[in-house]
Amino acid sequence: MTRFLVSAVLALGTAMTLPAQAQPVPTLNGERPLVIGHRGAPGTLPEHTIEGYRLAIAQGADFIEPDLVSTKDGVLVARHEPMLGGTTDVASRPEFADRKTTRKVDGVDTTDWFAGDFTLAEIKTLRAKQAFADRDQSHNGQYAIPTLQEVIDLAKAESARTGRVIGIYPETKHPIFHAAIGLPLEDRLLQVLKAAGWTAKTSPVIIQSFETANLKYLRGKTELRLVQLVDGDGVDKDGAVILAAPYDKPYDFVVTGDKRSFKDLVTAEGLKEIRRYADGVGPWKPYILPGKQVIENGKPKDLNGDGAIDERDRVLGAPSSLVKDAHAAGLFVHTWTFRSEPKRLASDFKNDPAAEYKAFYALGIDGLFSDFPEAAVKAREAR
Repeated sequence: MTRFLVSAVLALGTAMTLPAQAQPVPTLNGERPLVIGHRGAPGTLPEHTIEGYRLAIAQGADFIEPDLVSTKDGVLVARHEPMLGGTTDVASRPEFADRKTTRKVDGVDTTDWFAGDFTLAEIKTLRAKQAFADRDQSHNGQYAIPTLQEVIDLAKAESARTGRVIGIYPETKHPIFHAAIGLPLEDRLLQVLKAAGWTAKTSPVIIQSFETANLKYLRGKTELRLVQLVDGDGVDKDGAVILAAPYDKPYDFVVTGDKRSFKDLVTAEGLKEIRRYADGVGPWKPYILPGKQVIENGKPKDLNGDGAIDERDRVLGAPSSLVKDAHAAGLFVHTWTFRSEPKRLASDFKNDPAAEYKAFYALGIDGLFSDFPEAAVKAREAR
């Protein structure tokens, strides 16, 4: 796979017009790639809310993603982190001022309000807020925090209403942290899914985690599809993923003294190992299609002349072999996260999010997580 393929997709827009040598790579199973509503549709509405999930479904998402944390009384709720300060109004609630505390999360001292210190009844008094300061804040304070059960109920109801299967894609957030506070996630998750009738590989459920040990535990307990997530701390000037704690390796590697990093997991050998306990891999998208800065006089060049250095000042490099290697190992590839704001798009895409989607679809990915599911679906259908 060469950069010519990506350039061809960007320039020509649809697979039908590509020359034979630049035809898009097929997905692992030959089916169209999935669109996963990343935390719902947070480009428009606050993340992890029933309203956001419903919007993602209306926009055509095949799956909706609830990140899962536990309440004090052991109920799984949808939040991006066990910390509540960034996505709820808890900081403005005087009755919970004394709940603010410092805990270690993946080895890092973190001061915040933690879901595990709140009962479900207390969590239900909180309201969600938009986590991105540069996005619409007008819906802040309107929506409640949903439980996993409520997300399942929504997916089932919308499946019946629309006549298409809507899946859920739960992530177990910080499993070691939750186990350490006496609120392990895995069996609670499986219990709720079993009650929903979702226990088979064909069930509309995919479970994901950045840690490996809990996925291996789950593999011994369920036939449901599992995905190993692969993180990174940033991207250097040449487009290479930067590794720095706590985003350099699964945290269970830290605990056990395993010297490997996330980069080791996406080598051909690492992917073969993942296949022993998971069905798919979920790499951060720079692992697949990197973007590098143009260096001029020792500094990054401001390609669009706006006085800021961001993604718009990067140019695409050649695609990696990750998708090909994962498929060779029998793994599907679901990459993340796609966002429509121009400042989050490489210069090659010319401020057009559809161009980014088409470039990744052409590389054979099996699915992607998007903050703007409607844009992802439209780009998929336009290929």
